[in-house]
Amino acid sequence: MKVAFSNRFVRQYGKLPAAFQARFDKQLGFLLSNFRHPSLRAKKYDEAANIRQARVCDQYGFYFQIHGDTYRIPSITSHPK
Repeated sequence: MKVAFSNRFVRQYGKLPAAFQARFDKQLGFLLSNFRHPSLRAKKYDEAANIRQARVCDQYGFYFQIHGDTYRIPSITSHPK
């Protein structure tokens, strides 16, 4: 599988503290090797739009879509408190 990041994601990722960037990078590795890895807690977010959600940590999650052999990641967001 390959990964493609949106411009929005790149901006959001750039604003994250280094510790959260490192956590995302680790979770991305899990996504690329095993979509069903338990720490991702991946689930369908919007089935009609083919959007899924996965967890980075307790504070952050990210959205992704599967298009052929590519994961498209449009955004990373903080979880509401």
